[in-house]
Amino acid sequence: MKNILIISGGIEAIPGIIKAKEMGLNVVVSDGNPNAPGFNYSDDKIIASTYDHKETYRKVKNYHTLKKNIDGVICIASDVPYTVAYVAEKLQLPGIPLKSANLAIDKILMKDSLSRSGVLVPDYHEIKSFAEFNNIINTWDYPLIIKPVDSRGARGVLRLVPGVDLDWAWNYSLKNSPSGRVMIERYLDGVQLSTESIIVKSKCYTCGYSDRNYEYLDRYAPHIIENGSDMPTIFSKHVKKRIDETIKMGAESLGIKNGIIKGDIVISDNEVKVIELATRLSGGYFSTNMIPSSTGIDLIKEAIKISLGEKIRHKDLLPKHNKYISQRYIFPNAGVIKKIKGIKKLKNNSSLKFFNIHAKVGQEIGKITSHPSRAGMVIAEGISRKDAVNQCTKAINDIGFDYQ
Repeated sequence: MKNILIISGGIEAIPGIIKAKEMGLNVVVSDGNPNAPGFNYSDDKIIASTYDHKETYRKVKNYHTLKKNIDGVICIASDVPYTVAYVAEKLQLPGIPLKSANLAIDKILMKDSLSRSGVLVPDYHEIKSFAEFNNIINTWDYPLIIKPVDSRGARGVLRLVPGVDLDWAWNYSLKNSPSGRVMIERYLDGVQLSTESIIVKSKCYTCGYSDRNYEYLDRYAPHIIENGSDMPTIFSKHVKKRIDETIKMGAESLGIKNGIIKGDIVISDNEVKVIELATRLSGGYFSTNMIPSSTGIDLIKEAIKISLGEKIRHKDLLPKHNKYISQRYIFPNAGVIKKIKGIKKLKNNSSLKFFNIHAKVGQEIGKITSHPSRAGMVIAEGISRKDAVNQCTKAINDIGFDYQ
């Protein structure tokens, strides 16, 4: 029996942990939270911060030496590709190069690399002082984006338009950067997509294209909060081919021949442009639930096989069907939750493919400022995109929150 290490024991990693066990693997989960929900589904656990690559490796090496050899390492719904790459390199396991992982977690290095390779990206610039920030604001046209170079989950990401307090925006973005570095880039009008691709021997297979929904851009401004997405994409095979070609160029730029590429793509001025690429599986149940529901592709299984160095079959990366799947998030009001109503209705809703309510009774809900602020989500299937969206809306309306 092979042993797979999953570096992330959060709630969104659970479908991946279950999948690994279904594949007949012994599953070891590593997480810094002793009460990580993923531990309830794993065979073994290692307590180590997912963001601390040295601590994780030290404890994994001890497990690897004294208990069972680790045959592969992966993260699921957790933005820790550097930790994964570090452990893989040290244990001589399949994985992306450390240099590639480092490029992917630093948005300036990433965009520098992509630009040099001819991949289209928004105009961007690292800003090192408030004076420089002010100068760019006076030079570039609104709208603009300010964001940390190295943060996650939309933390510290702001859309700048006339009227936004620039002093506040600068300090807010800066405090959300672990390294104290921020950048500015042009906001591109157009449809944004989430993509999930598998790179096999330098060939790109994009298994999922999902049109992202930003209907609440004004409601939560200047914070940029996505409210789910829809599959299949509205774009043609021709555009999807261009997206594939762009992601392949991006993978080559980052030095990745085998692995996962998560893409944040925008179709702007009829051109495919890359906002960001990540060398990991996406969160938000896109990779674990939406893609298999819409396409029939078992993406998590194939990603696990790559991490184990196993052969990937071309036919397993091709869609089996093309169903209408939509996802929407739940945004409660601010306050302390006293009661959550409607869970039974969700359980009895046959249109729902999956739902999760991670807000708890007694939890204080604050202002919505980043993706972790969301209280849960629903994924629904419909006979059309409109129907799938309506099913999501109906399900969310069935959920109610009472506050203290």
